[in-house]
Amino acid sequence: MASSGTNARRDSHGLATLALRSSRRTELINITSEVQALVAESGCSAGVCHIYVPHTTAGVIINEGYDPDVARDMEVALDRLIPHKGDYRHAEGNSDSHIKTALVGSSQSLFIEQGRLGLGRWQAIFFCEFDGPRHRDVRVKIVAD
Repeated sequence: MASSGTNARRDSHGLATLALRSSRRTELINITSEVQALVAESGCSAGVCHIYVPHTTAGVIINEGYDPDVARDMEVALDRLIPHKGDYRHAEGNSDSHIKTALVGSSQSLFIEQGRLGLGRWQAIFFCEFDGPRHRDVRVKIVAD
C-alpha cells in the first residue's frame, strides 16, 4: 500500500520530510520502508526515531503490516465508527477527519537498534489519511544516543 509519490527532503538540522500523495479519502499508507531508509542514511546505530504528521486531518499509527487487509479493515472500521456525514457543526465538512486524527494521534516514536527501527515482527508504520486525496508531509527526526 505504499504511496506512488513518496520522496524525502532534509533540512540542516537533521529533520527529514517525506512528501506523500494519498489517493482516497480514508487511506492507510505503509511508510515503513521510507522511514527505515532515512534511518539507514543517517548512519544512526542506536537512538530514537520520531515521526510527526503536521496536519489536523491525518495521523500516524503502528500496526500490522504483513497482511494489507488489516489496514483496509481499519479504514472501513474507522469510517463506520465515525461517518463522513453526521450531526457535525464544523463548516468545512470534514469533522469526521478531525475526530479520527484525534483518536489515532499525530506522532510515534520508535527505538533504533543496530541501525534498524525497533518494530515487532509484524509491525509497520502507517500514515493515516482521513481527508484525501491530497498531498501531505510526514516529518522524521532521528536522534542518536
